Amino acid sequence: AIQGARIAGARRIIAVDMVESKLATAKEFGATHVVDASSRDAVQAVKDLTGGGVDYSFEAIGLKKTAEQSFECLGPGGVATIIGMIPFGTKIELDGWSFPQGEKRIQGSMMGSNRFRVDMPRYIEFYEQGRLKLDEMISVKGRLEDVNEAFRAMKAGEVARTVLMFD
Repeated sequence: AIQGARIAGARRIIAVDMVESKLATAKEFGATHVVDASSRDAVQAVKDLTGGGVDYSFEAIGLKKTAEQSFECLGPGGVATIIGMIPFGTKIELDGWSFPQGEKRIQGSMMGSNRFRVDMPRYIEFYEQGRLKLDEMISVKGRLEDVNEAFRAMKAGEVARTVLMFD
C-alpha cells in the first residue's frame, strides 16, 4: 500500500505500526511519516498529522481493532480500504453517525482488487524501472522445511515477507 501510494504521487504517506523495524522499513518504501502505535494513540496521531484525518486509509493486518482505527482516522469524505484478512465471523464496530455526517466509506479489497491483464504489465514495468521495490520486501529466504518457523515469525509480526524455496 505504501509503495502504491508513492507511485501514485501521494504527498503524505503515514505508516502506523507497533514494531520499530517495520516503521523504518515503511520509510524506506516511501512513508513520509510514521506513527508508533505501541506508545501513542494511533488515530489521534494521524489526525494531528493531517489536521483532521486522511482521505484514504489502508488496513493490512487483519485485526478488528486496526480495521476500526482505519475508519476512525478518516477525514470528511474519506475512504477506508480493508486489505487484511479479518478472521471469519469477526464483527467490527463503527460509529453510524460517521457515514451521513462525515460522508465516510469503508470497503474491502481481495488481492488488491487486481485486474491481472491490466495491472500485471504495469507492475512489471514499475519493477523494471526500479519504482516498485519487490526484492527489498523480502525479509527472509528459507527452505520449505522452514515453513513452521516462517508462519510463527509472520504471526508474531517479525518479518515483512518470507520466501520459501523449493530446492
